[in-house]
Amino acid sequence: MNLMTVDGYHAKIDYDEETDQFRGEILGLSGGADFYGSSAEELRREFKKSLEVFLEVCKEQGIEPRRHYSGKFNLRIPPELHEKLAMIAEAQGKSLNSLAQEALQRSVTA
Repeated sequence: MNLMTVDGYHAKIDYDEETDQFRGEILGLSGGADFYGSSAEELRREFKKSLEVFLEVCKEQGIEPRRHYSGKFNLRIPPELHEKLAMIAEAQGKSLNSLAQEALQRSVTA
């Protein structure tokens, strides 16, 4: 995944064949904000502009710009996998939640 970071905000960068440009989508916002550019320099400049506009609108409307995450989410998996994971967690003396959290952490740091 191609990511770009500006002022602590992250954007996913993809190539848009229709416009023959790169498209950035700022992640983790309470609304949507995107930007386009033909080069890395232009992308970064447009990222900053799009972010500034988004933050200004949020300020004017009293909206928190970043999406809030509770730290909880539901995960649906096949019962067979659930059973295997529960057995591994129990064998390691851990909760299923701890086992899953460790696996997810490894995934994002890889």
